[in-house]
Amino acid sequence: MNKVILMGRLTRDPEVRYSSGDSSMAIARYSLAVDRRGRRNNNGDEQTADFINCVAFGKAGEFAEKYFKKGMKVAVTGRIQTGSYTNKDGQKVYTTDIVIDDQEFCESKNASAENAGFVPASKQEPQTEISDGFMNIPDGIEEELPFN
Repeated sequence: MNKVILMGRLTRDPEVRYSSGDSSMAIARYSLAVDRRGRRNNNGDEQTADFINCVAFGKAGEFAEKYFKKGMKVAVTGRIQTGSYTNKDGQKVYTTDIVIDDQEFCESKNASAENAGFVPASKQEPQTEISDGFMNIPDGIEEELPFN
C-alpha cells in the first residue's frame, strides 16, 4: 500500500504549468514544511521540519493554483512517487514527490493570512480590549444581548 497523509505549511506559492496537447491539464508543484513531532534541532531550541515536494494534476492542480498561497497550513493525501533523470551535466538525479489525491485547508482564512506575512483590512481595526482579554460593551445595548 502506498498512501501518504501530510499536514504542513506551503513554503512558496504553487508553481503551475499546463500540459500541451488536445486536452491540456494543470500541473501544480509546491512544497510543504512538515514538522517532525517531538524532534528538536542540535541547539534544542527549534523544531526541525522536512520539506516535501508535492505535485497535483488536473482539477487538484487548478485548485492549488487558485487558492493556495505561501504560508498556508494544508493537509494532503496522496502517494509517494520516485523517479530519476539525467541532468545537463550528465549526472543522474533521483526525485521523490507526493502525487496529490486530495488537499484541504487546515486553518481559517484570517489565520492563514497572518502566517503569510500580511494582515487583512478587517484585522487592522483597533480593538477596544481591557487587559483581562474581554472587550468593552458600549452602554445601552444590554437589552440586545442574548443573555442577562
